[in-house]
Amino acid sequence: AEVMQIVAVTDPLQVGFSRQAMIGIRASGDLIAVGDALTAMPEVDYVVTTAGSFDILAEVVCEDDASLIEFLNTHIRVLDGVASTETFVYLELKKQKYDWGTR
Repeated sequence: AEVMQIVAVTDPLQVGFSRQAMIGIRASGDLIAVGDALTAMPEVDYVVTTAGSFDILAEVVCEDDASLIEFLNTHIRVLDGVASTETFVYLELKKQKYDWGTR
């Protein structure tokens, strides 16, 4: 029924990925197409369509700052429908839990 997923969650820092960021995307046109394109990218691990300042939020995991800027320039900013982006670089991950919904 797709109610539950059982997965192993790795710590990106422990496996050589030192840069995580949330990217706020302002888009025009078909948000579904932009979201689908982002979802297909291996660097992107989280995509949501939102209401507010951004149309889409995408979390990315990259090896380093150089990889992040290359990814932004060659994969996200060139997508049809992407009007602008704002990148929120993670300095420290304070909490990441997957036990929500349990009682």
